[in-house]
Amino acid sequence: MGSELDYRIRRSTRARRVRVTVDATGGVEVVLPRGAAERSAAAAVRELRPWIERRLSDFERARAAVRARDGTVPYLGSTLQLIPEPGRSRVHRRGDCLHVPAGQERLAALERWYRRAAYEEVAVRLDRACFEVGAAYERLTIRGQRTRWASCSRSGTMSFNWRLLLAPAAVLDYVIWHEVCHLEVMDHSARFWALLGERCPGYQEQVSWLRRHGATLTLA
Repeated sequence: MGSELDYRIRRSTRARRVRVTVDATGGVEVVLPRGAAERSAAAAVRELRPWIERRLSDFERARAAVRARDGTVPYLGSTLQLIPEPGRSRVHRRGDCLHVPAGQERLAALERWYRRAAYEEVAVRLDRACFEVGAAYERLTIRGQRTRWASCSRSGTMSFNWRLLLAPAAVLDYVIWHEVCHLEVMDHSARFWALLGERCPGYQEQVSWLRRHGATLTLA
């Protein structure tokens, strides 16, 4: 028997079954439905231990890849060099360089910059895709979701994860088309995937990329 895995328990009134998740920080969470015994969490962790350990290993490799960037950050398939400047509070881009704060506030400033850039990058692509197919959305928001890259509500609100700017442009384009297709088909039925295949040929390659490298889409 190996060492025990650390995990936290969270109860949810919406959960209908025991669910185990592993996040990019290496945290393991077990979500229990209301009324489920705590021993259900231990049983789930034992049963899913091989999968949990693979996920933890994947995230460790992802963290190593992020550490290896050595003063650079990715941006839609290109590489931007970070130029620390004492006294600076905001990030400013000049060509392929990002002038960033020199202190501990660098990470927060970088995220704010990526969020602003994400709104601009997504808006242009989203508007173009909707124009091509005669669709319309209600509004656009940029978020930092932990478990999803984007979403489309029934009211037409589009939400995209700013971390998509750390991926190649083709990945962002795929996610946008995925959500645009949801304006017509809200579920993931065969009809939805057929529609996505028509509008974004070869999307499976981008899905595979996200599965392999999604954990690296972080600044630290």
